[in-house]
Amino acid sequence: MKLGLHLGYWNRNPYPGIDIAKEAERLGYDSIWTAEAYGSDCVSPLAWLGSHTSKIKLGTSVMQISARTPTCAAMTAMTMDHLSGGRFQLGIGVSGPQVVEGWYGQGFKKPLERTKEWMNIFRQVTRREQPLEFQGNQYQLPYHGPNSMGLGKPLKSITHPLRQHIPVFMGAEGPKNIELATQIADGWFPIFVSPYRMNIFDESLKNKPDNFEIAAMVQVNVNDNLKDALFPTKMMLALYVGGMGAKDENFHKNLMERMGFDVQEVQDKYLAGDHMGAFEAVPDALADEISLSGPIDRIKERIADWKKSPVTTIMISRTDDPNQDMHRIRQFAEMVL
Repeated sequence: MKLGLHLGYWNRNPYPGIDIAKEAERLGYDSIWTAEAYGSDCVSPLAWLGSHTSKIKLGTSVMQISARTPTCAAMTAMTMDHLSGGRFQLGIGVSGPQVVEGWYGQGFKKPLERTKEWMNIFRQVTRREQPLEFQGNQYQLPYHGPNSMGLGKPLKSITHPLRQHIPVFMGAEGPKNIELATQIADGWFPIFVSPYRMNIFDESLKNKPDNFEIAAMVQVNVNDNLKDALFPTKMMLALYVGGMGAKDENFHKNLMERMGFDVQEVQDKYLAGDHMGAFEAVPDALADEISLSGPIDRIKERIADWKKSPVTTIMISRTDDPNQDMHRIRQFAEMVL
């Protein structure tokens, strides 16, 4: 079991992560990850952290594919890979229709087709075997459609890649998207996963390669009172069920229901403005299974269950308190490593 540190995206203000990244590297963490939503981007902070470290792998979890064309993402990935000495790992995801259509001004339909075409182009660029040509439904290179001057020509990256194959992880929740990750990517980010219910992914993962990585983000909450320890995870789950998706099209809610949990009351209360009621309505068992919560000895027992699962990396998430996070990463490294 490898350890990762997930710093996520900034909230209202920047998150000072340099000291924590350096300490995670010293402790033996395998990777550090940054994210983006509709505020800070995922690459700039990662480049800054990479300039202050030398061994720890640097990953995006996730880069939204609607934010960058596949060629732009390939340029970024090759640049980051050179600057970091081959430590870069690209995590991608389609986000959701509220962000894609509301923030990036693009249609969300056919996300699987868009992801496959995006990855095909990305891989062509980083392999740098021939000038780039691709004619798909979502992307056309060279482009000869409306508003084209008809002057585009196939191009090949000026910069040679440090590695022709840069590891790519996919954030995915739906069964077909998870299956696609096993076909075109090197790893999968499950946003909510229980080591006790991995069977719900059996069909999607049945043909995964032997070296396929599964990097799960897990909240760690040490507290002798289990109810208090679970509350931060319950708050996060209520936000995703009620506020991170439309009422009738919420991928996170769909996943929790496939896991066997009834979270309709959570969504109803959150959308009605009763946020505290929504927090309380999150099933304790759901919050418990997807996190590592409670007294230290209990967490150590639960870690053993995670090690038996197909998950290859546990990524612990940060809080908004750097001092608390520094203590947390040391504590967790001692428990696992």
